[in-house]
Amino acid sequence: MASTKILIPDMGDFKDVEIIEVLIKEGQQIKKNDSLITLESDKSSVEVPSTHNGVVEKIIVKVGDKVNKGDLILNLKSENNTEERQETIKKDRKIERKVENKSQKIIKQKEIISTQPSSLNETKSASPKVRKFARELGANVVEIQGTQRAGRVSEEDVKNFIRSQVTVSAGKVEKKIYKEEYSHEQFGEVELKDIPRVKKLSGPQLVRSWTEIPHVTQHEEIDITEMEQFRSSLYDYYSGEMIKVTPLAFIAKALVSALKAFPNFNASIDPNHNKIIYKKYFHLGFAVDTPHGLMVPKIRNIDQMSIKEIGEALKKTSKLCRELKINKKEFFGGSMTITSLGGIGGTFFTPIINPPEVAILGIGKSFDKLTKLKNKIVSRKILPISLSYDHRIIDGAEGARFCVYLSDCLGKDFAFKLAV
Repeated sequence: MASTKILIPDMGDFKDVEIIEVLIKEGQQIKKNDSLITLESDKSSVEVPSTHNGVVEKIIVKVGDKVNKGDLILNLKSENNTEERQETIKKDRKIERKVENKSQKIIKQKEIISTQPSSLNETKSASPKVRKFARELGANVVEIQGTQRAGRVSEEDVKNFIRSQVTVSAGKVEKKIYKEEYSHEQFGEVELKDIPRVKKLSGPQLVRSWTEIPHVTQHEEIDITEMEQFRSSLYDYYSGEMIKVTPLAFIAKALVSALKAFPNFNASIDPNHNKIIYKKYFHLGFAVDTPHGLMVPKIRNIDQMSIKEIGEALKKTSKLCRELKINKKEFFGGSMTITSLGGIGGTFFTPIINPPEVAILGIGKSFDKLTKLKNKIVSRKILPISLSYDHRIIDGAEGARFCVYLSDCLGKDFAFKLAV
């Protein structure tokens, strides 16, 4: 056998890439294209394949090393006599099959009782990034069936495992992953309270949305300086009193304009006929924080309302929710939902889509930011938004265009854009 040096190939614009996993060991028989090591950059994890068949003679690298193009990975004893080797492999396989058949007969004749679960000693191939992802979701990598080469576990495998462990039926959410080894009372004093009725009803919907819909969330900072100046200057011509209009009314008006420009956001998926339902109406949902839990009523035909009328409708609907006097039907048939944390605090977050809608807009608390404008440093009022959407219908480019359009509608030319 001749010795072959296996080197780091050209990986493009990568430099000092860290090795996070060594997938082979010395003395191991490998084939061409078998994965040798895993490299992880800031953007992705990449497996480096073998360029030859042979036996691993000596591994030069180790986990934690930083490598570049042309660095030596290992020395490989490559095979010269391929035909002879293939014949040997065929004979070995025949012997293995005979031994395996005999072993199976012996196992059937004897009852073998294991005193220790095999999963405790089993190891699964997965990158540290995937293992961390699984731990954060409360899953054990050993229990996950890998679909990658050699049973390697990917992030998608972890997500599929989580979905398989969560069932939603008859308004009840059953989680199979988390097993309490100890009761909470063993660690200190606790108190049991009933889950509020609204949260009991919304819980299964949230679980279904998060596990079944491929969420993508994009964040944007919108300059609303001129809009806020206009809003704070509103007053009644006859009484001279200030007119208070919530910023949410302006945002709702801008969102309707964006929905008209991007109809994919005002749509739903018809799973029975594998089609997209495009809605010709504009009924916006608004997340209302109540003592009973979060409610999301809809304001109908909001495209036909003025900003003042939208503000009044928001007050009226919020009051009905807090008093539990709102009709159940008003929680259905929406185009898109707005959830705002602006009155409390916070900037960016990940709002969960309210199915069968395909998008939701999250609003954070506005803040002042110094920026350069016409060669001067000025303070501007910034509104942070978080847009989550269903990636089955809306791609990243369209999501970005939607955010830019919304930013234009609320920017310095807001009055013209919204016909205020």
